Amino acid sequence: MDIIYRTAVPSDAAQLLDYLKQVGGETDNLTFGAAGIPFTVEQEAALLERIANSPHSRFFLALDGEKIVGNACVDGSANPRLCHRRNLAITVLRDYWGRGVGTELMERMLAFARESGAELASLEVRSDNERAKALYRKFGFVRFGTFPKYFKIDGQFFDVDCMTLELTE
Repeated sequence: MDIIYRTAVPSDAAQLLDYLKQVGGETDNLTFGAAGIPFTVEQEAALLERIANSPHSRFFLALDGEKIVGNACVDGSANPRLCHRRNLAITVLRDYWGRGVGTELMERMLAFARESGAELASLEVRSDNERAKALYRKFGFVRFGTFPKYFKIDGQFFDVDCMTLELTE
């Protein structure tokens, strides 16, 4: 499997929106479903441009040929009270689970977070998503709390675990 990893650019916007619809339809572990996210191509391109130009944020893609099979976002702030932190988010198409795509994306996110001066990384994961939590624990993330009833999907509530990783150790 020859997966290519690279930083997303604004011209990826349309393909990324299609990818998000696909991945959102494959799992209930995300904040969106099969409808994807409610952005136009222009809005997504502007977001990717903002992220690409930020010293605190980065958006990564995993591609199998021309097909997006995973994405990861490191989001940080220039606010002096928050600039030591980075929030992380990751998705991988179901057909690519267990193939190292999530691990490689996490390595890239954490490397960027450290290089950009972050001291702390955090993320949120559905409490019953053991596969994802195992990946995060492999990198040293620890759970520091639970957000009860974070998701409501088809009338059923799901909790989310909040996890963190000290980057300066």
